[in-house]
Amino acid sequence: MPVKKRTPKENARRSKIRELLDMSNITSMDDIQNLFKETIAEFMEDGLETELDDELGYSRYDYCNKNTENSRNGHSSKTLRTSFGDVEVAVPRDRKGEFEPQLLKKNQTSISQDIEEKILSMYAKGMTTGDIEAHIHDIYGVDVSDTTVSRITDKILPVAKEWQQRPLEAVYAVVFLDAIHYHVRSEGHIVKKAVYIAIGIDLDGHKDVLGMWVGENESAKYWATVLNSLRNRGIEDIFIACTDNLCGFSTAIEAVFPKTEIQNCIIHQIRNSSKYVSYKDLKALMADLKAVYAAVDEDAALMALDTFSEHWDKKYPTISQSWRENWANLSTYFKFPQELRRLIYTTNAIEGFNRQLRKVTKAKSVFPTDESLFKMLYLAMMDITKKWTGRRQDWSMIHAQLAIYFEDRMPD
Repeated sequence: MPVKKRTPKENARRSKIRELLDMSNITSMDDIQNLFKETIAEFMEDGLETELDDELGYSRYDYCNKNTENSRNGHSSKTLRTSFGDVEVAVPRDRKGEFEPQLLKKNQTSISQDIEEKILSMYAKGMTTGDIEAHIHDIYGVDVSDTTVSRITDKILPVAKEWQQRPLEAVYAVVFLDAIHYHVRSEGHIVKKAVYIAIGIDLDGHKDVLGMWVGENESAKYWATVLNSLRNRGIEDIFIACTDNLCGFSTAIEAVFPKTEIQNCIIHQIRNSSKYVSYKDLKALMADLKAVYAAVDEDAALMALDTFSEHWDKKYPTISQSWRENWANLSTYFKFPQELRRLIYTTNAIEGFNRQLRKVTKAKSVFPTDESLFKMLYLAMMDITKKWTGRRQDWSMIHAQLAIYFEDRMPD
C-alpha cells in the first residue's frame, strides 16, 4: 500500500512535533503521556484566564481599562481525572466569587465532563452495570460502583417525566399503539407489567414517540387512560389509529377520539390465523388468505374471504370466523390508496421500535421498580430516535391523500 503523501501544512506540523519531542527529551510512552497531561493543564489554564479576562473586562495588569469593583484573587488547585491520569489545574478566582468558568465548571471533576454522558449512553444501549464499571475504568482510570451508576442514571428521571408530560401537536395523521411486557419486582413478588407505547406521525410526516407508560397487564381500560393522557397534552384529533386486536380497544379509542378511523394490524391477524394450522396445510392456506388482505378493494377481499371459507372452514372454522368478526377494523385500509394502505395496514413502525427496546433490555430479566424500567426505556428511546430525523419518501403523496380523505379535519 503506497504511503500517503503529506501536505506542506502537515509536514510543517510534523516538524514542530519532532522539535517538541526533542526539546522535552521524550523517550517513552510514559513521557508522551506526561507531556499530554502538561499540555492539557496549559490549555485549560490559558482558557480559564481568558474567560476571567472577559468576565472582568480587563486583562491581568491592564489596570487602565479596569471598570469594575471586582478583581482577581489568586488561584485554587483542582485535580482533574483524564484518560492520561490525574492533572493538576490552577483555576483563577475573583474577589467577589462571581466567576463561573464554562471551560471547567465548578463541580467538574473530569477533563471530559462526559463521563456521566458515557455512562448514560452505555446504560441506554443495555450494558450491565458491571460492564459499565469495567469500561469506565479502562477509558478514564476511574472506579464507579453500582450505586454511582444508579445515582447518575437517576438524574435522568425528572427529564424523562418532563418529556412524558410535554405538549403534543393538535393533529396526528397516524398513531400506532402497542404494548410490550416486562417483569418488575413489586412488594416482594415478581409481576408482569405492560409498557404502553404510542408512536405518532404528524402532518409533516415526522415520526415521534408520544409517550411510554408502565402499567398493569395490558387492558382496554388502561389504554383509555393513555388516550386521555394524549388528549390532555394537546392532541385534538387523530386521523387513523393502528392497533393490535385487543378486546375493547376500539371502544376505548372511540370514547376519547370518536372520529378516528381504526385499523387493526393485519400482520397480527395473520399470525393468529396461522397459529394452529398444520405445517402441511400452511403454504396453501396462507396463499388463500393473502388473496383476502392483498385484494384490490373491499368487495374483492370479501369475495376472497368467501372462497377461503369454502376451502378451509371444515378443517379450520375459527379462522374465517375471526376475520369476519373483526372485519370492521381489519378492512379500514381498503378505503385508501396504496401509499396510505402500506403505512397503516401493519403496526411494523412500532413493532420495529419495540424490537430495539427488547434488544437493549435483554440483559435485565427483572427490574427492581417501575421507575428503573421507565428510566432504561427512556434512555433507550432517546438513543433509538436520534436517527428519526427525516420523513417517509412518499409523504408528499400520502399527505395529498390525507387532505382528500380528511378534508374537513385538515388544519388550515
